[in-house]
Amino acid sequence: MASPQARKRLQKEHAAFQKNPPPLIWARPNEQNILEWHFIFRGPDDSPYAGGEYWGVVEFPKDYPFAPPGLKMNTPSGRFTPSAAICTSMSNFHPGSWNVAWSVETILIGLQSFMNSDEITTGSMRTTDEEKKQLAQSSHAWNIQQPKFKTLFPEYCGKEMKDVPNMVRSTPAQKDGAENK
Repeated sequence: MASPQARKRLQKEHAAFQKNPPPLIWARPNEQNILEWHFIFRGPDDSPYAGGEYWGVVEFPKDYPFAPPGLKMNTPSGRFTPSAAICTSMSNFHPGSWNVAWSVETILIGLQSFMNSDEITTGSMRTTDEEKKQLAQSSHAWNIQQPKFKTLFPEYCGKEMKDVPNMVRSTPAQKDGAENK
């Protein structure tokens, strides 16, 4: 059960996240347990995860924000071992590096960035870019076969993958413009 501080903080973060989600990420708490948040990452266009849909969970401790959460990625990605705890500086593997100012948004942006790196740690795995691309193509089909995913994200369970609310895509013109500045 969440402490009153944790409940209040996570409710505030939920409201902020719903108003202005970060690019390529959508998240919400489990309706029965505010300490359990589920998220969807969409693979960035310029990565081997392009076109992929990745579902994971953030498990907050009852004394959040004074202690870090646990992180897991459920969808096979080729980067993280499915449903295994992931070690990052923002996870419960490193309570000494935890910063109480970090939020759900900060944690998920950090995990998304870590997903795009090659650093090996607990919960990660090494595969080729080709394997990651194949897993990206099958990710949505895998997700919609999972009963818990269907319960948590019914609006994302159609035959075709649905964009998350802040679906930022870079076009070649945007990339060229950024390089020419």
